Amino acid sequence: MKTQKDIIYFLGIGGIGMSALARWFHSRGASVYGYDAFATPLTRQLEKEGMHIHYEADVSLIPEQVDRVVFTPAVPEENPEFRYFREKGMKMEKRAEVLGSISSSLYTIAIAGTHGKTSITAMVAHILKEAGIPIVAFIGGIAKNFGTNFVLDANPQCLVVEADEFDHSLLTLHPDVAVVTSEDADHLDVYDGLEELRRTFVKFTRLLPPKGTLVHHVKLKNFEEEQINRITYGLAEGAELTAENISIADGRFGFDILYKGNILTNLKMQVPGEHYVENALAAVGVALQMGIKAPAMKRALDGFQGVVRRFDYRIRTPERIYIDDYAHHPEEIRVTLEAVRRLYPEKKMTVVFQPHLYSRTRDFAADFARVLSQADQLVLLDIYPAREKPIPGVTSHIIADRITDTEKQVMAKEDLLSFLKKEKPELLLTLGAGDIGLMVKEIEKILLDL
Repeated sequence: MKTQKDIIYFLGIGGIGMSALARWFHSRGASVYGYDAFATPLTRQLEKEGMHIHYEADVSLIPEQVDRVVFTPAVPEENPEFRYFREKGMKMEKRAEVLGSISSSLYTIAIAGTHGKTSITAMVAHILKEAGIPIVAFIGGIAKNFGTNFVLDANPQCLVVEADEFDHSLLTLHPDVAVVTSEDADHLDVYDGLEELRRTFVKFTRLLPPKGTLVHHVKLKNFEEEQINRITYGLAEGAELTAENISIADGRFGFDILYKGNILTNLKMQVPGEHYVENALAAVGVALQMGIKAPAMKRALDGFQGVVRRFDYRIRTPERIYIDDYAHHPEEIRVTLEAVRRLYPEKKMTVVFQPHLYSRTRDFAADFARVLSQADQLVLLDIYPAREKPIPGVTSHIIADRITDTEKQVMAKEDLLSFLKKEKPELLLTLGAGDIGLMVKEIEKILLDL
């Protein structure tokens, strides 16, 4: 792949996946330019690294020569810069297509599933690094152990990458080891129901070569007839790779991992929750395929610090707890709130949730209401639209109206900080995949000053 001195242009460079890809090309000597609608700490960091970014959809700011255009579906086709490249007849590649071309030339570990893939991708990358295996990794969040979403060693032996189901992106990859964590209904703006989503994950596993291996959660039954090497994991009965002796001490989940006998004992994960125990099982399943020894696995998992905005402790003092999480699907919210309740059963739980996408809010309003009812106090912010236009009648109120036994209110994002100053919550969670993540530092400062 020729990139030396090429000019690569990214439409939507600030996305977590796009920014990692921009870092890949920049590391290979390309000149990277891009557009995004908003400046964020991540885009400012890309600028510090030497990339050229602007925040107005203005074709006059595009370089005269562009050799390659990469875009994300989050940028609408009516965007002036999108139209500009389309009218010039330039080939425009989706991020997934470019990842697929990178994957074709490297031994690839691809982590798929509707939940948990970012954390597992970060865990796998951390384990491989701990074992001394040179890698390149594209992570769908900022991994705290690396301080970035992109890891590149000299002469990488393998690629560790998230296999995103949105827009069928995972089908562009060339996996040698594949993980499938879960298959809950999501992205119903793309898929015609849950069964189509499940069929897509089966298609993904069929991309594995004859000697490839699938690591999948034991509850997923649609792979049982596939003629493929498989390892099942999970806390449910029948898993080949499982955990026992799960305990909680000092905010850490302790457990042992079992696979054909004890292989890892007395683990103490810094990131809490049984869902993280299962994430660790998936990562160990991959590590086994890579021939990594138990001591390196244990060191890596004990030292795994998590991912920014994934059960991310922002404040942890005797007086106050503040956790931020990217959870934006009912199942993700459920496991997060259950973990928090187990850790802090006596504290009043205040949850601030920003729904992500009008279509997801419409499709799962009842499920959101059910899981958010675990909160003692609930604040629903207005819907973050991302790539979507409003749907008539779909607002955060369609969730709030279904909740009967929880203190609740809907408010504009601009009113949240003053609300928190007044309420002084002892246990606060902020949840959502939208721009609520940009408020975390402000919220943290307010709570620390109370």
